[in-house]
Amino acid sequence: MTADLSARLRGVSAARARTAAASLTRTAQLLAPPVIAVALLLTVWQWATTAGLVPAELLPSPMRVLGSGITEREALLRHAVPTLTATLTGFSLSVAVAFLVATVLDFSLVLRRAILPVLVVSQTLPLVALAPLVVLWFGFGLLPKILLVAFVTFFPMVVGLLRGFAAADPDAEQLLRSMGASRWRVFGLLRLPAGIPSFFSALRISITYAVVGTIFAEYAGAVAGLGVYMQSAKHVFRTDLVLAAVAVSSVLTLALFGFVALLERVAVPWVRVEQGVAR
Repeated sequence: MTADLSARLRGVSAARARTAAASLTRTAQLLAPPVIAVALLLTVWQWATTAGLVPAELLPSPMRVLGSGITEREALLRHAVPTLTATLTGFSLSVAVAFLVATVLDFSLVLRRAILPVLVVSQTLPLVALAPLVVLWFGFGLLPKILLVAFVTFFPMVVGLLRGFAAADPDAEQLLRSMGASRWRVFGLLRLPAGIPSFFSALRISITYAVVGTIFAEYAGAVAGLGVYMQSAKHVFRTDLVLAAVAVSSVLTLALFGFVALLERVAVPWVRVEQGVAR
C-alpha cells in the first residue's frame, strides 16, 4: 500500500516537472525572438554611434545612455514614483468606470446605440491638444494625470467587455431564461464569465497606453514625473538623459503589462488550457 502510494506520488511529481519544463520551453520560445531583435538593434545602434555615422549629440550610444541612467538613477527613481502612482490610480479608475459603463450598456440597447458612437468620437480627440486643457482646468496636481490616463485607457476596455458579453452562448442564455432566470442572473452566470477573456485582452492593450498618457500630462504641466524630467533634460540638450527616462518608462510599461498577463493566467486559467488544446 505504501509502495503504491509512493509510486503515485512520484508519478504526480514527474508530471508536474514535465508540465513546468514544457511551460518554461514555451516561455523561452516566446521571449527569444523579441530579445534577439532588441539585441541586434542595440548592437547596430552602438556600432553606428561608435563609427561616427550619427553625431553623439543627436543620438548617444546605448552604453552612454546606460551610464547616464546609472549616474542619474536616484533622480530617475524619484521622478518615476509619481508617474507610476498617477498611472496606477488613473488605470484603476478607468477599469472601474469601464466595467460599470459596459454593464449598463449591455443591459440597454437604446443607451448602447446612443452612447457608443459618442465614445468612438471621443477617441478622435488628439492627446497632444487635450493634455494642456486638462492641466489648465484641473491644475498641476495628481488629478489631471489621473483623468488623462483614465480617458486614454477607458475606451478599449468598454469595447472589449461589450464584445465579450456579446460572445455568450445564445443557446445557453435561452436555456437559462426558459428556466426562469432573471436578466441579472443570466448576466452573472453566463455573460459576465464570457466577457472576462475579452476584458483581459483589452486590459493588456490599455495598460500600454497608461504610462504614455501620464507622461503626456506631465509634459503639459506638472511638478514631478518622468515627463518633467524629460523636458528638463531636453532643455539642456542632454539627449542621453531623455533616452534614459524613455527607457525607464518602457520598463514600467513592460512591468505593468507582465503583471496584467500574470493576473490573467490566475483569473482565467481555462483560456490558457483551451489555447493549448487548440494548438
